[in-house]
Amino acid sequence: MSAIKWTRRQLIGATAVLFASASLPAFADYNPKLLRIGYQKSAATLVLLKGNGTLEKKLAPQGIEVKWVEFPAGPQLLEGLNVGSIDFGYVGETPPIVAQAAGANFVYVGYEKPAPQAEAILVPKDSPIKTVADLKGKKVALNKGSNVHYLLVKALEKAGLKYADVTVNFLTPADARAAFERAAIDAWVIWDPFTAAAEKQTGARVLTNAVGVANNHQFFLAEREFATKRPDLTKLLFDEVSTQGAWVEKNIKAAAAQLSPIQGLPAEVIELSLSRYPQGVHPLEDSVLDAQQKIADTFAELKLIPAPIRVKDATLGAKRLAANP
Repeated sequence: MSAIKWTRRQLIGATAVLFASASLPAFADYNPKLLRIGYQKSAATLVLLKGNGTLEKKLAPQGIEVKWVEFPAGPQLLEGLNVGSIDFGYVGETPPIVAQAAGANFVYVGYEKPAPQAEAILVPKDSPIKTVADLKGKKVALNKGSNVHYLLVKALEKAGLKYADVTVNFLTPADARAAFERAAIDAWVIWDPFTAAAEKQTGARVLTNAVGVANNHQFFLAEREFATKRPDLTKLLFDEVSTQGAWVEKNIKAAAAQLSPIQGLPAEVIELSLSRYPQGVHPLEDSVLDAQQKIADTFAELKLIPAPIRVKDATLGAKRLAANP
């Protein structure tokens, strides 16, 4: 399979192609009395924070309303940041690379420690595929532009294969799970809690996770104007995320029980997923941004983004550059 080139229009429009049913709120100018947080249902800490309402209580005296906007995956959330429908969000390491290449107006504001055990390449329990090298010529599914896109590239490289040695099918997690169960694909590259669900419910076998292959950082991002004007809200949000995260780490069973009806997964699946993710938020470090740059350079070499980017341009210390044509 030859490398797929994404134009700027295709990159920014990826949401409409992949999730035609997902609609974004209309563009809105910055509102100092409204904090709009984008989240994914799989983001345990933010889901629990939303549920307990502590952030709303902290901001009520300032007359600030909190609005939570759910997205199906990271690329869609980045599109929300780009069009101004949210101020703040949480995604994996690859969606920001793709979005920055498309000219999206966001900045990195924090990160979580690496979670390499929380993403994996899965094969059916009775699959004859035993190693990553066995994937040569096989059909592999993943969510386009998601964090696992980089995992596949690096895992193949480690096994002596090229990205072009496999046929990549771009499928949403739900569609990929269905294809996986009916054997329409040979392998599925996916993140938790979808990984844990497939392991527990179908007996899926982990061909490899990201340990020794990719970091799998999770990032907190903000719309540039919001991040510049309201660092106080970013700090407050980080304090609440850290408090909630510390509780999750000490109370995984209780957290899983609360999340089960929200995420629509058995508590045991969520427990396994939570055990693979470190909780809490940390200030940006050069080493983390350097790791992001390696992903960006790899994607540029493979023509998975239209042109090279400089990751540090998407930080508060850099001015926004003009979008790539």
